Amino acid sequence: MSAVISPTQRQLTAGAVAALLRERFGRIAVHCGPLSGGTFAAVWSATLDDGTEAVVKIGPPPGVPLLRYERGVIAAEARYYRLAGAAPGVPVPPVLAADEDLVLVGRLPGQPLTELAQEPQADASVRRQLGTALRRLHTVTGDRFGYDGAGRASGATWPEAFAAMTADLLADGRDWGVALPVPEPEIIAAIQRHAGALGEVRVPSLVHFDLWDGNVLTDGGRLTGLVDGERYFWGDPLYDFVSPAIGRRIEDEPSHPVLEGYYGQVPHRLTDSQRVRLMLYRIQFCLLLLIEMPSRAMVGETERERREWVTPWLLTDLRELS
Repeated sequence: MSAVISPTQRQLTAGAVAALLRERFGRIAVHCGPLSGGTFAAVWSATLDDGTEAVVKIGPPPGVPLLRYERGVIAAEARYYRLAGAAPGVPVPPVLAADEDLVLVGRLPGQPLTELAQEPQADASVRRQLGTALRRLHTVTGDRFGYDGAGRASGATWPEAFAAMTADLLADGRDWGVALPVPEPEIIAAIQRHAGALGEVRVPSLVHFDLWDGNVLTDGGRLTGLVDGERYFWGDPLYDFVSPAIGRRIEDEPSHPVLEGYYGQVPHRLTDSQRVRLMLYRIQFCLLLLIEMPSRAMVGETERERREWVTPWLLTDLRELS
């Protein structure tokens, strides 16, 4: 967890959070307390007067500069929970109330994988369950690729949407003066060169995108939640294999428990085209990790540390795609 307080995280008191819930939704909170772990929204726990344990996510203060895809992202989280909740076997919290910059959901049992010192066997079991839940999540499909909502990158085809999503990220990088480890034309050329592999994706599936260990909840060896889905989009299911293996190449681990849970067997070997797509997705994911840093006030040692592990990950894939 980063110790940095992002400008996008609204600084509130327990009384202010309770007042927001009362004013926006008519819900009475008898207790509120801050939760940690994210770098975009302010997140609080709340106990409502009917005994419901809930989580409150509150959007950035008005006027704070955001990345292009972050426009309307708090309301997108409520949409993700409702969409994912329609798929049997996908654990997401119930949406109790939501508007454009405030989401109130029921609190799920368990803790993030990041907070548990698990035995390897138990850890692998949860990850297999994650793979199974992802397979079910990806049965939820849409009618357009990319992000939903006005002014967010999308397209009629996956190559079109993926190119637009990457273009927006690169534009954000220019706006914030982010020095990338490779010139933009190299990234764009790699996407164009492998448009055929992207074009094999014909159905827009619901992609969570951000399933690092902090967003995977577990309780007693059970998978209990896939949370923080505000970055979701419609695209290639393979994209959801990137964040569960941050810093690694999951296709080089054919017995990975997420793959076992997803495909029902190990070892599972991906096709050459699938491997190409995964490399493109990791490149885009790495770009986001670098480009979002100024907007999150990640400077100094925090910035240096992130650059040191993200850059080699990005460059390895870009070299292989050249």
